[in-house]
This record gives sequence, structure tokens and C-alpha cells, in this order.
Amino acid sequence: MKIYTKRGDKGKTSLASGRRVVKSDPLIEAYGSVDELNSFIGDLLNKIDDQKVRDTLTWIQNSLFNIGSLLARDGADFTEYPTLTDDHVLKLESTIDQMNEILPPMTAFILPGGSETISKAHICRTICRRTERRVQEVAEELESSIILKFLNRLSDYFFVLARWLHQQDDIAEVNWGKN
Repeated sequence: MKIYTKRGDKGKTSLASGRRVVKSDPLIEAYGSVDELNSFIGDLLNKIDDQKVRDTLTWIQNSLFNIGSLLARDGADFTEYPTLTDDHVLKLESTIDQMNEILPPMTAFILPGGSETISKAHICRTICRRTERRVQEVAEELESSIILKFLNRLSDYFFVLARWLHQQDDIAEVNWGKN
């Protein structure tokens, strides 16, 4: 099977609904940002040794594929499409709470950095925030409230993961200095 179709050579692409749109369409931007986030998570995953975190990141990657397909369906009703539910959000919240239990309370804003792995977690956090903004742009067209909720929680997860990595690797957090 050839990977190229040549159907996008003039700057348009097809959504799962069959509708053709320009590649700069806000909906394409939204699920393109989901795809970008997923790729950066793959990069972060390459640096993580903890199996529980690896499993969570892989689950997140699968959930992001669900989100991308939900966005691409363009409101069409496909019974076989993957779903995203409140259970996905609850699982993120539970994971955040478990990691947060062993972290010291925050007393200031924390600067991103500390190690390559911690920095990658912060990059995932900021890409997730941008992705959330891109999805919000098309939210009126879609049933996307659960997607927005998941992405909002996901950026929180990456923040807490970065803090957790600081502690696991015994690297001190650097607080914002307000200079």
C-alpha cells in the first residue's frame, strides 16, 4: 500500500466525514496539535524508566489518538469510533493525586528545567495547553467538552509529572525569582 494519495497536493485534506477542507482549517490545526503533542510524549517516553509512568504515558498516547479521531470525524455519527469519557478524566485525576501525595507543597512558581527529562515533561505541558486552545477554537462546532476537560487535566498531569521527576531524580526545583 502506498502511503501517499496525492489528494492533498493542492492544500486540501479530507475529514472522516468526507468533507474536504484546507489544511489550515482550525479543525486540522486542532487535531494536528493533538498529533504533535503525541509525538512529544513519545520523545518523553524514551527518557522514562519507571514502568508505571511508561504505562500511563502509553495510555495517554492512545487517548490522544481517540481525541484526534473524534475531531477528524467532523460531527459525523460513526458507531465504531473510539470514545473519550469522564472515566478518562478521572483516571488522570487519580494519577495526578497519587503523584502529588509524595510531593512537597508548592510555595512559588517553578521554572521549567532541571534535566532533559523534566524539560520534556514541561514541553509536553505547554504543547498540551496550546492544543487545548486549538480545540477550544472549534469547540462550538463539536461536542468537545470532554476533550477540553481531558486536555486541561492532561496539562496538569505533565506539570505534576515534572515535579515528580524532580523528586525521583533528586534535582531541586528552581523557583521563579521575580527579578
